[in-house]
Amino acid sequence: MRFIGITGGVGAGKTEILKYIGQHYKCEIYLADDIGHKVKEPGTEGYQALVELLGRDILRADGQIDKPSMAAKIFADPALLGKVNQIIHPAVKKYLADRLAEARAKGDVELFFVEAALLIENGFGEVVDEMWYIYAREEVRRKRLSVSRGYTPEKIDRIMSSQLSENEFRKHCDFVIDNSDSLENSYRQIRQKLEAYTWRE
Repeated sequence: MRFIGITGGVGAGKTEILKYIGQHYKCEIYLADDIGHKVKEPGTEGYQALVELLGRDILRADGQIDKPSMAAKIFADPALLGKVNQIIHPAVKKYLADRLAEARAKGDVELFFVEAALLIENGFGEVVDEMWYIYAREEVRRKRLSVSRGYTPEKIDRIMSSQLSENEFRKHCDFVIDNSDSLENSYRQIRQKLEAYTWRE
């Protein structure tokens, strides 16, 4: 079984790529953002650590962490961001490690994926077997974000400037899928890549 990280800039089309993979291969797919929410749920170690760090006033009446309250605390004291990340990032990796062990024990999963825009920055290159970069030309990404999400040019500029450059993505990734054109062209690249695998050995 191969453990593969999927990353890329905003608007590159990671969701569509993963949808195709999920429909055509024996795999499990996890989104790091979703896991980030899970490890902050009541009863988890991450939840307890965040409450101890930030105080009980970040909790809603139902006991869940209130994201705006948590964000306000971090905004007021930027030093807290690093401490929060030191809680969440290891918790996400542990959650994935547990799911990976379960998948290996089941024996019917051939590919195990985790997706996030910040996989490289968060050190997943040291965890996964290989990293895939979903690439799309900047003008294509801008059009997608404008049409599908209604983002303004200013918002697109702000998000893109906060992410890694194309060169940085390519430098840290083992395989690039060019998702600039038709989805069928992207699917063909995936099929060619996965048909060459020998993960069953």
